[in-house]
Amino acid sequence: MNDRSDLGAWLVLPAVLIVGVLFAYPVSWLLAKSVTEPVVGLQNFKQLIEAPVYLKALWNTIVVSGSVTLLCVLLGYPLAYTMAHAGERLRRLLIFVVLIPFWSSILVRTFAWMVLLQQKGLINKTLIDYLGLIDQPLTLIYNRTGVLIGMSHILLPFMVLPLYSVLTRIEPSLAQAAASLGAPPHRNFLRIYLPLSLPGLVAGGVLVFVIGLGYYITPALLGGPGDTMIAQLIEMQIADFGNWGLAGALAVILLLGTTMTFLFVSRSLLGVR
Repeated sequence: MNDRSDLGAWLVLPAVLIVGVLFAYPVSWLLAKSVTEPVVGLQNFKQLIEAPVYLKALWNTIVVSGSVTLLCVLLGYPLAYTMAHAGERLRRLLIFVVLIPFWSSILVRTFAWMVLLQQKGLINKTLIDYLGLIDQPLTLIYNRTGVLIGMSHILLPFMVLPLYSVLTRIEPSLAQAAASLGAPPHRNFLRIYLPLSLPGLVAGGVLVFVIGLGYYITPALLGGPGDTMIAQLIEMQIADFGNWGLAGALAVILLLGTTMTFLFVSRSLLGVR
């Protein structure tokens, strides 16, 4: 038994070293900069609190991540439900469609949305020239609308896949039993199906929200000056100003937000149980 434990420890050691060298050490180094540069102290965090631009970016980050999570729930739940109850051929097709975004770069997908959403892009051209629904092009890019569309498209699979894995394990006989006892479809869904799907819904929601907190490429390309998020400010402080201390303080705020999200979800799940 001891030999097996020793063997398992040696097998895990390379992964631990890789995570430590390539992730833990750089992150710890950056976080240490937040309280050591330019001098030892909390002056960087004081600057974050006193400057409105940083508070606005923090608020933008929370609002955008929450909005994208809500959109992914509204779009992903019906899609995951259809995947879980469709025939084999349709199910494979839908899984293929959901997995397509993982096969291309985030940068490529964001540039594709730039082509589609611009004033002379395909969407506005279709609405004006082919359908005649509007006279003037819609402003769909370089604002909050473009950010939400682009991020929702990229993060949707992170909502659909956890939901799908949970929905496929729900026994159809439970809903059938509720229907046989006189429960209408909406009550059947709210009292039986939705509570059983909550683990997948929570898992997908946490994934989307946490990933959204640190998003950079899509807001930078599709958003406007009023949609700046924390990750953009971190890049700006390092690349443009070389201010590692302030960038480290912003990274601490981002890490705290992620940690608080996980703690809140964990306590909520324990309370439900």
